[in-house]
Amino acid sequence: MRARLTIYRSSAALAAAVLFCGAVTITTAEEDFTALVKRLQQEKPQFAKRHEALLAERYDLGDRPASGVTMSRGKPVQEGVRVKLPKDVTWGKLAALSVEDIKSQNLWPAGFYPLPHPHHEAGGMVFPQPLIDETKRQTDRDLTRFDLDFDFPKHLLPEFPAPIYLTTRPDLGDVSRGQLVTLANFQELFKDILNPKQREGLRLLLTPFPQQQFNSTEDRRSLKPHQGVACFDCHANGHTNAATHTVGDIRPNEHRHRIDTPSLRGVNIQRLFGSQRAMKSVEDFTEFEQRAAYFDGDPVQAQRKGVNILERGSQVHFMAEFQDLLDFPPAPKLNVLGKLDPAKATESERRGQDLFFGKAQCATCHIPPYYTDNLMHNLRVERVYKEVMINGRRASADGPIKTFPLRGIKDSPPYLHDDRLLTLEDTAEFFNLVLGLKLNDQEKKDLVAFLRVL
Repeated sequence: MRARLTIYRSSAALAAAVLFCGAVTITTAEEDFTALVKRLQQEKPQFAKRHEALLAERYDLGDRPASGVTMSRGKPVQEGVRVKLPKDVTWGKLAALSVEDIKSQNLWPAGFYPLPHPHHEAGGMVFPQPLIDETKRQTDRDLTRFDLDFDFPKHLLPEFPAPIYLTTRPDLGDVSRGQLVTLANFQELFKDILNPKQREGLRLLLTPFPQQQFNSTEDRRSLKPHQGVACFDCHANGHTNAATHTVGDIRPNEHRHRIDTPSLRGVNIQRLFGSQRAMKSVEDFTEFEQRAAYFDGDPVQAQRKGVNILERGSQVHFMAEFQDLLDFPPAPKLNVLGKLDPAKATESERRGQDLFFGKAQCATCHIPPYYTDNLMHNLRVERVYKEVMINGRRASADGPIKTFPLRGIKDSPPYLHDDRLLTLEDTAEFFNLVLGLKLNDQEKKDLVAFLRVL
C-alpha cells in the first residue's frame, strides 16, 4: 500500500502511524483530494514506464496460442517459454550448472526473480480491464484506479468470464451461461439451482464492501467515492481473473509479495487457505480477508474507511457454503482416481504422467486425484540468486508456500504465488532448475502435455 500520512506533531505519533503502514508518502495536511489525484496522475506514467521496461526485459509477451489447446470455455492457451535468458545462455547449459554456480555467475533468469506489483511502492488491488468494463456495464460500479493500471495483456490471463461448475449439479455444466455473475443477474441465474442459504452466501460474495483503495475517504484511488470491492471482483465467477494486490502481513513494504489471485475451484477439498498464512478453513479465510487483506493489515485504516465485520454464523458460513460448491472443470482424460485413462491419452501425455510421478518429482507435493498434499513447502529459491532490489520489491526469501491444486491448471495463468511464470512451459523450466531435475527438452514438453489435461 501507499498511504498518505499527515505530518504529526510528535515523533512518537509518527512512529505509531508508520508501524501500521507499508510504504508511506508523508505529505502535509493541506493536500486535499484534488491535489492527491493531480500528483498521482502526474507520477503514473513514470511508474508505468518503469514496470513496462521490467516486463519487456523479463518476458516475451507475444500472443502465441498453442495449437488445439484451450481453456474450459474455449480461450486459447498460450504456449512456449516466455522468460528471457541471459546472453549466450541456453536452458540446457543453465540446467547443467549447480545452484551455487548459477548464483555466483549471476545467471538466474530475470523472469524467475520475484515479480513486483505494477507499482510496488503504492501496492493495493488492481483489476484487469475486462473485469472493469463488464462490472461497470452491469452495475455502474467503476473499479478503475486513477494512479495505475493492470500490467499483463489479456491473452496471458484466464478466460473471462470463466465458467462455473458446481459439485451439486455437475449435469448442468457451466451454470453461469457465459456471463459474469454480479448482483445484477445472480438471482436469475441461480434461483432454481441453489437453496436460499447458498444463494445468500453468493449474494454476500458479490456485494462490494469498502477496501483500502476503493472507499469514500479522500485518500482513496478511485475518482468518485466508492462502494468498495466484492470477493468476486478478484475471484470472478468463483475462479480468478488474475487481479493482483500486495500481501498485507509482511513488513517493510519492500518485502511484501505481489499476490496472485488463486481460483476458488475445489476449495471443498483444500485444508489450507492463503498462500502463506496456512489458515485452516475457508470460513477463517473469508472472515480474515475483510479484517486484513482488504486494508493491508491496518485496523486503524479499516475503521476509518468502513471495514465490514462479517458475522460468523449468518454470513461467513453462508459464504463458505457457496464456495464449497465450486468444482474443478471436467477433465475427460482422467479416470476416477485422477490419473490418465490410457485409452484416451496421447503418447506424449502418458510419458508426461510417468515423469510427473517419477523423474520430475511433481507428485511429491501434488498428489492425485486433486494434485495437492494440503501442506506448505519452502522451495528456498533464494539459494539461486543474490538478493537485489527490483522496482521497489526486494528479491529475498519467499518462505513456505501452500501447495495449490493442479486440477484445471491450464485455466489459471499466470503461475506461482506472485504471477512470475506466464506459461506452463515457464513453470517446467523453473522447477527443472530449482529442483535440479535435469529434464531434457522432450521431457519438458511431455510434462506440459500432461499438465494441460489435468
